[in-house]
Amino acid sequence: MSDISLEPVRLSLELAAITTLVLIVLATPLAWWIARTKSPLRAPVTALVTLPLVLPPSVLGFYILVALGPHGPLGQLTQSLGLGLLTFTFPGLVVGSIIYSLPFAVQPLQAAFESIGPRPMEVAATLGARPLDAFFSVIVPLARPGFFTAIVLTFAHTIGEFGVVLMIGGNIPGKTQVVSTEIYTFVEAMEYDKAHLLAGGMLVFSFAVLLVVAWLNRKGRASAAAGETPV
Repeated sequence: MSDISLEPVRLSLELAAITTLVLIVLATPLAWWIARTKSPLRAPVTALVTLPLVLPPSVLGFYILVALGPHGPLGQLTQSLGLGLLTFTFPGLVVGSIIYSLPFAVQPLQAAFESIGPRPMEVAATLGARPLDAFFSVIVPLARPGFFTAIVLTFAHTIGEFGVVLMIGGNIPGKTQVVSTEIYTFVEAMEYDKAHLLAGGMLVFSFAVLLVVAWLNRKGRASAAAGETPV
């Protein structure tokens, strides 16, 4: 491990933490709207949110790169605000990661909200609770397993990003080089021992994440079957 810089690991963890925090804030109202609305916009919005799951990362990364570029709408906006261009920068990686990991935050929350149904909000309303108060005091505790799953999946998915990261940020050491792109660098240099070390760590991490998600799902099903509030 002494021959491997820990800077990509730090950058990966920082990127995953920021992306997860931002996405939980953004995905919660979006997932709630999708779960509750009867608007005809529900289907296209759901398809748009799900798009990163089926779109090749290189394609998604290319269009984000264009959007963040000097002639793209986001690039022109950041330049007009005096922020410069976000391409090949860490903030640019954050923007790309938020878009790429969006379905991993929205879908578990949407499933949790749909499983709760409208009844708890209706009961809270009859007791005089305002919608926002009822959401945080009733819905959020009931949907806690969904929040945990969304956090774990979003964090893990961001850690494992490669195509989008490489397209938007390149592979700049100390700036945009994360674990996945460092593995690519080692493979290109035929330093397979170092690539094995990092790839093995990612494999163990991913397996642990799947175990956590399976445990959360099993616990949620057991609580629902027992008629208890999930914790």
